[in-house]
Amino acid sequence: MAFVNDNYLKLKAGYLFPEIGRRVSKYASDNPTAKIIRLGIGDVTEPLPSAIIDAMHRATDEMGKRETFRGYGPEQGYDFLRNAIAKNDFTSRQANVSPDEIFVSDGSKCDTGNILDIFGSENVIAVTDPVYPVYVDTNVMAGRTGAADESGRYARLVYLPVTAENDFTPSLPDRKVDLLYLCYPNNPTGTVATRATLKKFVDYAKANDAIIFFDAAYEAYITDPSIPHSIYEIEGARDVAIEFRSFSKTAGFTGTRCAFTVVPKGLAAKSANGESVDLHSLWNRRHTTKFNGVSYIIQRGAEAVYSETGRTQVRSMIDFYLENAAILCRGLKAAGLVVHGGVNAPYVWLKTPGGMTSWQFFDHLLGKAHLVGTPGSGFGAAGEGYFRLSAFNSRANIEEAVSRITSLLR
Repeated sequence: MAFVNDNYLKLKAGYLFPEIGRRVSKYASDNPTAKIIRLGIGDVTEPLPSAIIDAMHRATDEMGKRETFRGYGPEQGYDFLRNAIAKNDFTSRQANVSPDEIFVSDGSKCDTGNILDIFGSENVIAVTDPVYPVYVDTNVMAGRTGAADESGRYARLVYLPVTAENDFTPSLPDRKVDLLYLCYPNNPTGTVATRATLKKFVDYAKANDAIIFFDAAYEAYITDPSIPHSIYEIEGARDVAIEFRSFSKTAGFTGTRCAFTVVPKGLAAKSANGESVDLHSLWNRRHTTKFNGVSYIIQRGAEAVYSETGRTQVRSMIDFYLENAAILCRGLKAAGLVVHGGVNAPYVWLKTPGGMTSWQFFDHLLGKAHLVGTPGSGFGAAGEGYFRLSAFNSRANIEEAVSRITSLLR
């Protein structure tokens, strides 16, 4: 008889976003005339910038000629893209990252889960709460947790609450942890981490021989010049941090798939016998064994993000979504709601009104206003009583959503 991985049986119900999709699909089926506006899943809506499309077209034409056809490429990514990333995303910000420390992939969601392959099961894990569900669920799948309690918190995970009470700034762990997830700009709260906050965590990691997993998928939305875009802007971070980046929300690649992970050379962890092991080499071994690389066509599109025209067009798209977030924030505040985020991030984090739970507000908003958001409790116990709205949508839908919420709460 074949046996399943029993760790999967610990997972709480379905993954958050498919569960939202299931509920919305049922409601739409039962109410076929309802004009539903979806501000739940953070999927982009605007088309890819023309500079990216043009680059992909040229690359597609290359694939049709024998002299320029490409087969398997380097699993770590083509040099033209890795060089562009290093120069524009790191060197330009005085962050010391070399091209051969960059591993191109098909998504940072994948990488934040796959990175666990190179770390032992005995590691103690810390996550902020609320948190992007993938961090928790992949650790459950890998057997690094116990069972979940009634609030959804898993035994053996260390939770660091981020709430209005602590200004959405997590405290350092109150015990020694080995692996620590940070996501800034934060998903789901839409808040950012100051240089002082990141330095505090880098210092903690150095003092405790810990590794920080830093998810910077939304760094392009930072408009405050005092806020770091990369953890490698912090002194000492190369010794303790792995950073994840994505083209999904930066340049609209949710449907084309391209991202990258930075594993600095010299970053190390211990083997069971106490020997120091280079993590760059381990990740390279894992990456080249289980992944055949992102397509050449897509990587040429990603390279175009850094062209002069591409930068202008991508910036315009990001500004469009940030203005959507600003419209949401202004409208929700005017309706009397308590609102956070939405300034340096494409997410708005609001306090549910009238003492409603997160899922009660989800049902209320869907049933009465035909709007879809994301219940805060789906991101963790500390997210209960909060609700996330995404700024990824058309301007008309954002303005209509504000009108509907205002009418609902009037």
